[in-house]
Amino acid sequence: MKRQRIDGQETRQALLAAAGEVFAKKGYWEATNADICQRAGVNTALINYHFGSKENLYVESWKYIFQKSIEKYPADGGIPADAPVRERFYGQILSMMQRIADPANHDFDIIHKEMANPTGLLDEVIREAIEPLDQNFQSLIRELFDKTGTEKQVTFTHMIIMGQCFGPMLHLRRAQGGGDSPPGKKFPPDFTIEELARHIVQFSLAGISGIRKPARSLPEAPYSRLLRNHCKRKP
Repeated sequence: MKRQRIDGQETRQALLAAAGEVFAKKGYWEATNADICQRAGVNTALINYHFGSKENLYVESWKYIFQKSIEKYPADGGIPADAPVRERFYGQILSMMQRIADPANHDFDIIHKEMANPTGLLDEVIREAIEPLDQNFQSLIRELFDKTGTEKQVTFTHMIIMGQCFGPMLHLRRAQGGGDSPPGKKFPPDFTIEELARHIVQFSLAGISGIRKPARSLPEAPYSRLLRNHCKRKP
């Protein structure tokens, strides 16, 4: 009896891992139960036995590979919770970049496939998984603003930092997976994730520091003046 239970757990995990790979490559709509079971080396009837349906397997496989990704690259980057805020800031940025860049982490591939051809099946589980990470990261940004930043400034800063991380790491992920560089994109021929993470931290801290200083009025852009004057005109 004990051996049967262990075999069942191993089969379930094999299906979860295989499904993650297949869904990452083909997307939900193109992937078949036969593809997944062939990769897992099990009978196709076992999907319904363990998960009830392809839909449930899709959801559970994303949750499984996302958890494996977090276990491999903890969200805090290995920085202790009592470390200075700048070190914790670096740790979270480094962890996120490592997860994005690793071609073995298929949770990002599935998200991209889901965005291109949505099923809606992952909306809730992705929100539940990503929202706490975003909230923790935004709390660090508030701490760096030292209570002087508005919620809009915190949100904008979060968006900008995410953009700095995703572009280069998706390029690196593609390169590590054997793909070509995106057309028109030029990146340093050799750089480490740690090196770029430190640069993003320095760049972001300088930006936050600039925002915290007494603001000087920025010159109004020409298109802003044109738009304002246009809106003042009577019909």
